[in-house]
Amino acid sequence: MQPNRSVAPAIDLIPNLKPPHRTLDFHRILVLTITFFAYASFHASRKPPSIVKSVLGPTIPVNSSAILLNSTSIESDLTSNGTGWAPFNGPDGTQLLGKLDLAFLSAYSIGMYFAGHVGDRIDLRLFLVFGMMGSGICTILFGLGYWLNLHVLWFFFSVQIVCGLVQSIGWPCVVAIVGNWFGRARRGLIMGIWNSHTSVGNIVGSIIASGILELGWGWSFVVPGALVIFVGVLVFLFLVVSPRDIGFENSVTEIELNAEVSPVEKLEITDSEEAVLLDDEHSDSMAAIGFLEAWKLPGVAPFAVCLFFSKLVAYTFLYWLPFYIRHTAVAGVHLSHKTAGILSTIFDIGGVCGGILAGFISDLIDARAVTSITFLVLSVPALILYRTFGSISTVTNTCLMFLSGLFVNGPYSLITTAVAADLGTQSSIGGNSRALATVTAIIDGTGSVGAALGPLMAGYVSSFGWNGVFFVLILSIFFAALCLIRLAKTEIKEKLNEGRWFSSKQTSPTVV
Repeated sequence: MQPNRSVAPAIDLIPNLKPPHRTLDFHRILVLTITFFAYASFHASRKPPSIVKSVLGPTIPVNSSAILLNSTSIESDLTSNGTGWAPFNGPDGTQLLGKLDLAFLSAYSIGMYFAGHVGDRIDLRLFLVFGMMGSGICTILFGLGYWLNLHVLWFFFSVQIVCGLVQSIGWPCVVAIVGNWFGRARRGLIMGIWNSHTSVGNIVGSIIASGILELGWGWSFVVPGALVIFVGVLVFLFLVVSPRDIGFENSVTEIELNAEVSPVEKLEITDSEEAVLLDDEHSDSMAAIGFLEAWKLPGVAPFAVCLFFSKLVAYTFLYWLPFYIRHTAVAGVHLSHKTAGILSTIFDIGGVCGGILAGFISDLIDARAVTSITFLVLSVPALILYRTFGSISTVTNTCLMFLSGLFVNGPYSLITTAVAADLGTQSSIGGNSRALATVTAIIDGTGSVGAALGPLMAGYVSSFGWNGVFFVLILSIFFAALCLIRLAKTEIKEKLNEGRWFSSKQTSPTVV
């Protein structure tokens, strides 16, 4: 049976927020907005470790070959942050920082599998709020180490492990909730735009953490942590998990049934619109799918392994890009901690554009695997160019960083959103919405294992030179593309057989 769900207090107390006073489209926009800010706040709280790496770890010498951008930055670095922070400021500091990332991301990836399993069985709104509150508290605790003058390694590792576990709750919850409100039509574009919350959160987290870093690195954690808690309160008050919870079951089902769909479903990974997340007679009555059963669903394993390698690349940039910029001279100048942190947001801006573009293209050609492979292939020359020519000037660095973010985050965004939703509501399980969080958790959980290994790899390999890091990243992209070749070939073959890519008359869904 479906778990009992509590009604969002604000919706329950304010009659004007219920139908017929508010339409289905209004609540869809409300759900997208709330979940957008919810997951953006999660990512904002993940960004501080990458911003403060250059403050906590071994510092670069200030001399003629490694000068800072201006005298103010020099003074700030030497007076407040020049000695690093024990135990991360020793010769093995970069390795310890990499292990700290591994602690968080390992806990995150392990917790993801359990979070999805639990999320299909309890109230998603309350589960999401619990994860947000826990994440905020853990982030604040890490920052308190600054004022408590803590230099004990186990404290920072323990906090990051717990933080990784509670943060793993967020993604299965928000994807399952958004999936409850939207069918497959134009899902790639909608979720591509919506998934920009990841990059927006990274940008906000980078700006906040970099902007207040001069006050002390502890503030770079406390403020993002407080932000997660604040947004968690809004989620508790306003988020509606499913259209059924507010009385839209009839109208939603009718709208979904009226959507035009192709008579031939490719790769057995598309969902039945009649049953997608909204049919009261089928979805609610079906038991939540088992973990091993979810792994066996068509398309889940290839996309999960692909995301393993894709997320390895994306999270290496997430956790190490500010450090890389700080320690790599741009036009012969080493930038300050603050400037490096802010400049790194260009990668995330490119990621926003990449996620939207990948979603739009995948909807246009109706081929998720082909779109993902295309972006993966294009990301290889982008990374080579960034490593080779990024140090020429700030303009060159910015442009190539933007392109790298666009191509690296495009498939990552597409797989974690539209693809996961497609696979979690496919026809082979009758559009069972109770499988959505589990499938999402499997895909993103597997990807998070790669996300854990990437930053750890960077911590070790970077001590021998950054060329080795970029080589591993490019190799990972190759393996990511390799995972989807069979699916892409099937997509291309079926589209050619149907003549859909060359037909002058295209059918387009009338609703989302």
